Amino acid sequence: MALPVISAMGVEACIVPTAVLSTNTLYPDFHFRDLTSDIQPILDHWKRQGFTFDALYTAFLGSFEQIDLMKSFLRDFGRGGALKVVDPCMADDGRFYPGFTPAYAQAMRSLCSEADIIVPNMTEACFLLGRPYQAVGYDLAYIRDMLRALADMGARKVVLKSVQFDRLQEGLPDTTGKMGIMAYDAVTGEFTYYFHEKMPVSFHGTGDIYASVLTGAMVRGMTLQQAYSLAADFVVEAIRVTIARPDYNTFRVDFEAAIPYLIERLGQAVGQ
Repeated sequence: MALPVISAMGVEACIVPTAVLSTNTLYPDFHFRDLTSDIQPILDHWKRQGFTFDALYTAFLGSFEQIDLMKSFLRDFGRGGALKVVDPCMADDGRFYPGFTPAYAQAMRSLCSEADIIVPNMTEACFLLGRPYQAVGYDLAYIRDMLRALADMGARKVVLKSVQFDRLQEGLPDTTGKMGIMAYDAVTGEFTYYFHEKMPVSFHGTGDIYASVLTGAMVRGMTLQQAYSLAADFVVEAIRVTIARPDYNTFRVDFEAAIPYLIERLGQAVGQ
C-alpha cells in the first residue's frame, strides 16, 4: 500500500522489501517468504552507489533482526538530514498482531529512539510504554502525559492516532463521536490535534496508508499538522468510497479509488 500512495504524491519511493506474502495476514494459510537475508546486501549496494534520501520510513517488521537492521538503516542513511519516520506497526484494539509480544514492543522502543517522528496508535503507544491499554475513559492530561513519555524515548515529534474522548475536554472543541490525532513537538513543547469523523467500520491496512500519506506530505513540504490531518482525511475518504460499494469486505480498503482526492488535496496545499 505504501508504494502506490507515496508515488501518487509525486515522491519517488525506493523500497527495502522485508518479506513477500501471497495475501495480507487476514487470509488463512498465506504463503510467506522472509527476506531478512536480502536487506543488508540491498543497503550495502545503496551505500556503494552513494544514494541519499529525503526521508526514511519504516513500517511492519517481522523480527528482532529486522528491527536491528532498520536501526542501522536510519543511522547510516539519515546522516544527511533525511526525515526519519517510524510506524511501530505491531498492535491495535488492545491486542498484539499475531506473532508479536511485549518483548518485541521493547525492541521497537529502540527503533523509535532513532526516529524524528513516530506514528503509533493508542494500543501501540501503551505497549511501547509498558502501560495497560485503556480504550476509553482517559482525559486530555492522560494523553499529554503519554505523548511526553513517548517523546522521551528519543523522537522529536510524536503523532498519536485513534484518540477518542468520551466526554468534553477543556481546551478542545467538542469531540463527541469523533476519532482524532494528538501530536507533540518535544522541541517546542507544543501540542496539536485534529479530530475527524469516526467511520462505522475499520479496515485492514489503514495504518499503513496513514503513515505513508503523512511521510509523503512531509517530503512535499507540508507541516506536520497539515500532513497528519491530510493523512486522516484520506483514510476517511478511502473508507467512505469502500463502504459505498455493495460488495466490499474488511480485508482491504479501496484506497486506489480515493487517490484523485489525495492528489487534489496535496496540490491545494503545496500550490500546484
